[in-house]
Amino acid sequence: MRHSASISADNHRLLVRLAIAAVVMFGFGFLLVPFYKTICEVTGINNLIKPDTVANTQVDLSRTITVQFDANTHDLPWHFRPLQTEVRIHPGELVTINYEVSNTRNEPVTGQAVPSYGPVVAGQFFRKLECFCFARQTLGAGEKRTMPVAFVVDPGLPADVTVITLSYTFFEIAARRIAGPDGAAGGAT
Repeated sequence: MRHSASISADNHRLLVRLAIAAVVMFGFGFLLVPFYKTICEVTGINNLIKPDTVANTQVDLSRTITVQFDANTHDLPWHFRPLQTEVRIHPGELVTINYEVSNTRNEPVTGQAVPSYGPVVAGQFFRKLECFCFARQTLGAGEKRTMPVAFVVDPGLPADVTVITLSYTFFEIAARRIAGPDGAAGGAT
């Protein structure tokens, strides 16, 4: 049978190793977000916050693509909708459409839109030059806003893709609330 001092020393070494592993895992998790963001910026993958560039400005008049628009919110007190449900365009053509959003809460709310594409391959050929999804949007109490999206579908889009669905989902950006003079939760800080 081992001596209790030896068991205590083994337990202490195990505790130190586990503490080091926990610190390393926390540090890795903490650094993962800026690391991912940097990789995306360098490679141009998953670029959600900057306008795209358009290299080919030739319009392919031999093809027509239907682009459908969808709008959703996730636990956000906003009404959000596209003003057009679809457009028929030619690849390479510059198109601007508008979405309308209104805040139904009696206080300012901040949201961030995240785009998705159907079929998924279309996302590689959908170039947004102007988009409300590039920045957080703060709407005042009861505020209504029209927000444009300017885009070009790259002529390199595979020929079998004739319909693209652009869908935006707005998520509320959580903010710390402070108590107002009456003790109720007030605006975000």
